[in-house]
Amino acid sequence: MSSQADKTQLTARQAADLSALADGTLDAARRDEVRAWVDASPERAALYERERQVVEMLQAVAREERAPARLRARIEADRPSRRSLVQRRAAYVGALASVLAALAMVLGLALPGGAPGGPSLSQAAALAVRGPAMAAPSPDPSAPAVQLERNIEGVYFPNWTSQFGWRAVGQRTDRLDGRSAVTVYYEWEGQRIAYTIVGAPALAQPAARVSYQNGIELRTLTLDGRLVVTWRQAGHTCVLSGQGVAPQDLQQLAAWKAPASR
Repeated sequence: MSSQADKTQLTARQAADLSALADGTLDAARRDEVRAWVDASPERAALYERERQVVEMLQAVAREERAPARLRARIEADRPSRRSLVQRRAAYVGALASVLAALAMVLGLALPGGAPGGPSLSQAAALAVRGPAMAAPSPDPSAPAVQLERNIEGVYFPNWTSQFGWRAVGQRTDRLDGRSAVTVYYEWEGQRIAYTIVGAPALAQPAARVSYQNGIELRTLTLDGRLVVTWRQAGHTCVLSGQGVAPQDLQQLAAWKAPASR
């Protein structure tokens, strides 16, 4: 099963497979394949878990809906008073309402992107694989040793050449649901990484391993085979990603602060 066709949203076939796996209706011959595909992505794994919760809620609703038949049989046998019948109905309706409210909450959590209509971190990280479309930005004349002459709403891209050896080699600009998104590409000893800054407001935080360096909260995860480190800066989302790069190296770059800003 390939995720290359669409890195930001599931195709209809992929969504159907994920739902079938969650409710147990997937062909047994494909379960291992689909399960491996789900486990390969934290976002897909989280979506699967939410789908599974929805299935459990629906099953609970079905069980509750069978209760009135059992109650009617008991009523016929015991001949309770009208008041007793009203109390039983009230108890059933209250229980069913609680189940439906919980189901609505789970369905709300299952919406993609964490917030209706908002872009996701996976969409931001996917911009990196599109490659540079323009020449790299030059060093900023006001601070050439530490930052480039490129920024998103005042959040500048760093110049890592002298400190770490990573040299800017290209850039691209995109839009994510109305937000500006700029990606600068860096290279060092044959390796390439991409640094994307997405305009405010910040994107929803992903479920990922959390660490702290220089007072910055970093979240590290893997998306579609790329190592991703993300953090927030001045209300913006920053995403640093690459392949074949050690997590500690990306984290060091992400947490670096220019000497002037210490």
